[in-house]
Amino acid sequence: MSKTGDSPEEQQAPLIEHLIELRSRLMRAVVSILVIFLGLYPFANEIYTFVAQPLMQLLPEGSQMIATEVASPFLAPFKLTLVVAVFIAIPYVLHQAWSFVAPGLYDNEKALAMPILASSVALFYAGGAFAYYVVFPLLFEFFTQTGPEDVAVMTDINQYLNFVLKLFFAFGVAFEIPIATFLMILSGATTVESLSQKRPYIVLGCFVIGMLLTPPDIISQSLLAIPMYLLYEVGLLFGRLVKRKREEDEDEDDA
Repeated sequence: MSKTGDSPEEQQAPLIEHLIELRSRLMRAVVSILVIFLGLYPFANEIYTFVAQPLMQLLPEGSQMIATEVASPFLAPFKLTLVVAVFIAIPYVLHQAWSFVAPGLYDNEKALAMPILASSVALFYAGGAFAYYVVFPLLFEFFTQTGPEDVAVMTDINQYLNFVLKLFFAFGVAFEIPIATFLMILSGATTVESLSQKRPYIVLGCFVIGMLLTPPDIISQSLLAIPMYLLYEVGLLFGRLVKRKREEDEDEDDA
């Protein structure tokens, strides 16, 4: 029996309203991705050419990428355009998620949530840009120059797309390390001192993750592991600032 005396129908009403709102938010997010995709699809081949440029400019003159499957010339640009549409829509999708959960948050949680969400999006984009402008040129130059001279490099467009999307995702997620570190310290799950003492393990873990998420060569592994560790230090820096601010607030309260 309900303590408030509400009937089961009245108790279910808020839940139904939340589910309706959730469906509405999800539909808006899906529609935004679809609209962006439809706007980008006429340029699907140009988008693929742009993503393939780091490899194409290193191939010998007259070389080109190939398609080993009948549908690849259509599916590869289609898939890439859809992924790009999702990436572009991320801020709006997160805004919809924020609008759904915000009414249940306290004021201090709301004050932190928006900067954290904005920083997460910016860092994810920064990771993708770092992969494209820094990692890809170094990585593809290494691959194209270390093979036997009598082997012609003719990369399949679908295999290349899968390869670069994996790296985009790996570097995008890796660049979220400062946010993850900051949230762990902020929530009290760990402390700055504890994380600082574990630096040797963190370095090892970065290289292990780099080994698992990138091709089996030391260059790509290092290009992921080193930024991960530096971003970890950035997270510690923000954690120290939060700790100092808390200590100052506590001193003011005691005074």
